[in-house]
Amino acid sequence: MTTNVRTRDGGPAESRFASRRSHGEGPFRITSTGAGVLLLAIMAAIAVFLISEALPALQANKGNFFTDLIWEPNSSGVFGIGALAFGTVFSSALALVIATPIAVGVALFISHYAPRRLAAPLGYLIDLLAAVPSVVYGLWGVTFLVPLIRTPSQWVNENFGWFPLFAGEGVIGGKTMLAGAIVLAIMILPIIAAISREVFLQAPKMNEEAALALGATRWEMIRMAVLPFGRPGVISAAMLGLGRAMGETIAVALIFPATFDISIEILTPHANSIAANIANGFGEATEMGRGALIASGLVLFIITLLVNMAARMVINRRKEFARAGA
Repeated sequence: MTTNVRTRDGGPAESRFASRRSHGEGPFRITSTGAGVLLLAIMAAIAVFLISEALPALQANKGNFFTDLIWEPNSSGVFGIGALAFGTVFSSALALVIATPIAVGVALFISHYAPRRLAAPLGYLIDLLAAVPSVVYGLWGVTFLVPLIRTPSQWVNENFGWFPLFAGEGVIGGKTMLAGAIVLAIMILPIIAAISREVFLQAPKMNEEAALALGATRWEMIRMAVLPFGRPGVISAAMLGLGRAMGETIAVALIFPATFDISIEILTPHANSIAANIANGFGEATEMGRGALIASGLVLFIITLLVNMAARMVINRRKEFARAGA
């Protein structure tokens, strides 16, 4: 027997709720569509601004913008993005390699190992790291980290200098690629850890309990049930962290020695990035110099878009494999 619930005016309650849904669906669809269009419009406006401001400087450049390792737009009119683009990608990738394993380990500890009394405060502490201003990280890196790693850098160079990353002659330690990468890794760690933690907490509990019931240890359960489920989320978190590292300005501007050469030696003072160069040079730049800096910003904009597109392709492919396996 079914009972029809009626409202005060005698009409069915279901029709009233359906009417509310129909009235709210239209405005919500318009609002969400408008937000998406607005985002695309902002991205297009940024791209148009960068291109329009960069073209005059690129046309007046007396060198090759993509291959030259010189940055003298204010004097000789020759400038190239090669060293800056390499430093941006290399330092960000190095920071990602340092931060991702630590962040994933922290996320797993908070979500599956730590007691509740410890997990909540530790999670809040990790999240608070993301709220620290970048200039504070930069000052900490210059005053504390750079002197701290100078002696270990010399020891690594003496004992493992045969490896290209640790090779180098002359000055070892100080303001190096390694110091900047460590600071960037600390800055992106809370982003990766927070997103990974939330993804791991969404892993199906039935799969975890089934693995434990079959005799798996906690690590085996995590390896079989949690990590495969959370892999797309971890990739997304890593790409967000990579984007943050590529666009970081003040911290790396304080640490990087502002050189314009390509070198994979992380223990010698050979480091720079597009964002750091913009921060260091924009205040004293001439009209052509500002155009050159905006052109380098356009390159950074394109690199970031390509990285995010590649990450989205990887995530979508893994989702397709997961559906096929299911």
